Amino acid sequence: MASREIGIEVNADKIKYMVMYGDQNAGRSHNMKNDNRSFEMVEEFEYLETTLTNQNSILEKIKSRLKSGNACYHSVQNFFSYSLLPKNLKTGIYRTIILPVVLYVSEHLSLTFREERRLRVFENTVLRIIFGPRMDEVTGEWRKLHNEELNDLYSSPNIVRVIKSRRMRWAGHVARMGDRRGVYRVLVGKPERNRPLGRPRRRWDDNFKMNLQEVGCGGMDCIELIGTVGGHL
Repeated sequence: MASREIGIEVNADKIKYMVMYGDQNAGRSHNMKNDNRSFEMVEEFEYLETTLTNQNSILEKIKSRLKSGNACYHSVQNFFSYSLLPKNLKTGIYRTIILPVVLYVSEHLSLTFREERRLRVFENTVLRIIFGPRMDEVTGEWRKLHNEELNDLYSSPNIVRVIKSRRMRWAGHVARMGDRRGVYRVLVGKPERNRPLGRPRRRWDDNFKMNLQEVGCGGMDCIELIGTVGGHL
């Protein structure tokens, strides 16, 4: 093996590999063998706190981030139960401790409305615990706060808007790198391979163009926008 020629010993028990498939009906390969060593093929693995799957499933990544967010919430939930603790301090704990865990490397995610709804459900669940119930003026009974009421009480942008903001900021950062950087070429490049049959998945580029339309910059790509605003998003 090439690693042996340069003096590197490969531990076959720790090395695994994964093949990315373009569709769910693709065949499965066996373990790869080389020099009497067998390397296990896996369907997913963790890399930099992100779950990568052979189907490139965004849903699995969202589930992994929400699982980490729930674990982080349970580690600080005692603070949310203190009635004497101001609500603005509780929301500050959410924004500075829980939210960064859920939004880790969220700039690269290509979210559909289903994934966005999962994130909003998680955030609203935490906010309902923070702000507590409200007495209904008609029935006189205590009830949970509606989503609109949570938006009014929570003065900060919701979790989906934070992801959109980070996505645009990251795109601006990459666009300013120039065409000498590989990540820039990935951002502006077009793959030569044809897409598989069926409804195409939503790409990161599709999310970014939707974000541009929301801020009144529809019809422009990332590079044109950077030149228009002087290099800042």
